[in-house]
Amino acid sequence: MRVSRSNVLLGCVLLCSASLLYLGLSGLDCPPGSQRSRWAELRRSSANPNASLAERLPEDTPLIFIGGFPRSGTTLMRVMLDAHKAVRCGEETRVIPRLLTMRASWSRSVKERIRLDEAGVTDQVLDSAVRAFLLEVIVGHGEPAPRLCNKDPFALKSLTYLAHIFPKSKFVLMVRDGRASIHSVISRKVTISGFDLNNPRDCLSKWSNAVETMFNQCVAAGPERCLPVRYEHLVLRPEREMRQLLRFLELPWDPAVLHHEELIGKAGGVSLSKVERSTDQVVKPVNTDALAKWVGHIPDDVVEHMAEVAPMLARLGYDPRANPPDYARAPPLSNPPLPWKVAEPSGAA
Repeated sequence: MRVSRSNVLLGCVLLCSASLLYLGLSGLDCPPGSQRSRWAELRRSSANPNASLAERLPEDTPLIFIGGFPRSGTTLMRVMLDAHKAVRCGEETRVIPRLLTMRASWSRSVKERIRLDEAGVTDQVLDSAVRAFLLEVIVGHGEPAPRLCNKDPFALKSLTYLAHIFPKSKFVLMVRDGRASIHSVISRKVTISGFDLNNPRDCLSKWSNAVETMFNQCVAAGPERCLPVRYEHLVLRPEREMRQLLRFLELPWDPAVLHHEELIGKAGGVSLSKVERSTDQVVKPVNTDALAKWVGHIPDDVVEHMAEVAPMLARLGYDPRANPPDYARAPPLSNPPLPWKVAEPSGAA
């Protein structure tokens, strides 16, 4: 008995429908190779496998934030931490400091504050939304790891706010001689909003103001939450500085942090961005090549008045009259010294 054409078509439709239904159901989960799926598998609560990101990663998630003025060693610090088997930082996002700036502007504007209050958008609502956004970005833009960190230099201009919405987070503030940072910014034509790269005096003055904002917030956060790391000491004695840092972060010692260049591009190792200006430098082992490159490149009239142009130099322990200072003998990053100086481990470099 011949099967009619209509029956054949009906059979095809039913078969296709069943196939689509099967594929649709099996596709409800993220592809097994995706970052978010692997992160969810790592962190998902067994009691509630359908928990939201905010529930799996609450506000007391111990994130690490690395910041400081651009060209102050923030990229070097993050790749050294990325080499640690328990840490993932990844490349700059750039969106995080922009969102934090926007959030701060809402609070500063009386008109905007009234508008939000009238709409029932409280500080708690805004903080919850900002926290969720930051977590989505930090979690989603790289490989999963037991400890996640974010490196966006100017994010630490909002250190106090970040400490509020992430009460278990820790902060690493990179500090470098401003003359070296500004020379690098100008020579590499790094665009920073509000900075005139043709005016070294103005750039140094604005460097001083920006670093003062971040350093004051670091001091206010206290030694258990924020650790300033001097770039010059990091490259002169990397093992001592990294041992101190890992104790501060409550992480075990991992010698891989001293050889980040060996893990670049490897699975679970260090990933680099093609658009970040520091990438071409951190492909090399830790070195001291850039310590004094700025000497002789700052106009004489600026050098003569350096203490007045950039008062944070002296506060951070850099002699504004020395070209260059003796970085190995630089004092603790405070005046008077703060209690966060950790004793050197035995056998450290």
